[in-house]
Amino acid sequence: MYGSQVFYEDAVNEIFPEIYEAAIVKQELKAVGSPSVSNMDTPDEGGVVLTIETELYPEVTLGQYKGLEVPKHEVKVEESEVDAEVGRMAERNARIETVDRAAANGDTVVIDFEGFVDDQPFQGGKAEDYSLTLGSGSFIPGFEDALVGAVAGEERDVNVTFPEDYSAKELAGKPAVFKCKVHEVKESIKPELDDEFAKDVSDTCETLDDLKKEITERLKAERQEAADNAFEEKVLDAVIDGMKADIPAAMIDAQVDTIVQDFGYRLQMQGMGLEQYLKMTNT
Repeated sequence: MYGSQVFYEDAVNEIFPEIYEAAIVKQELKAVGSPSVSNMDTPDEGGVVLTIETELYPEVTLGQYKGLEVPKHEVKVEESEVDAEVGRMAERNARIETVDRAAANGDTVVIDFEGFVDDQPFQGGKAEDYSLTLGSGSFIPGFEDALVGAVAGEERDVNVTFPEDYSAKELAGKPAVFKCKVHEVKESIKPELDDEFAKDVSDTCETLDDLKKEITERLKAERQEAADNAFEEKVLDAVIDGMKADIPAAMIDAQVDTIVQDFGYRLQMQGMGLEQYLKMTNT
């Protein structure tokens, strides 16, 4: 029914991995990708001659790689940068207190609000006991500015216009009125920048000067590592620019497959499959 050729193919499939590996080792070849049988002859009874094709790692011809010069970034840490980092640490350790005064930029107001477009409420435009930091830029432009000067217990209408590129297309570019009620005004009180502050934020510092030195060394080490990595990349780029090598398509395909697979794993960690992502992005 089939002819002997079919059985030769079955036999070859069984012995192929072993004989292929032996051939590669004997000829000292560095194969890449998946090999394929391009021809199979059976000249003698019980014998077979295979022609196997496989791609090989590229032979690399280096150009100039000694005496190369590339720029190296000099690492500096300015005093103003250290002070800014200390300021950010103070912000993270600030305490929030309710105050009996008008709200100012930087304060947090606790509000109820409901938005209306053409006198009609819209989805997602209502909240209660919402904490909003004035000046944070987290709301529609103009919303936070309109609440500056408000006091606890005050009701205020806030008139704004949605941006033209707003995510909800049905609201983009339209004027809206938000009816707001202020429940509380809270102030962020930063700690004094003194030795006690340094002890609170660091287990190894006794004074504010110690903290600043620690921050300086940390920033310098981080930037030095980044500068060294950038320098190494520039050196390698310079070497590669003078190098000649024909990269097999199988190596490129394998790298692409690895990147796609890693991307798929990251999507899975976020609860989304690759196919679902491609449908959502229409790609």
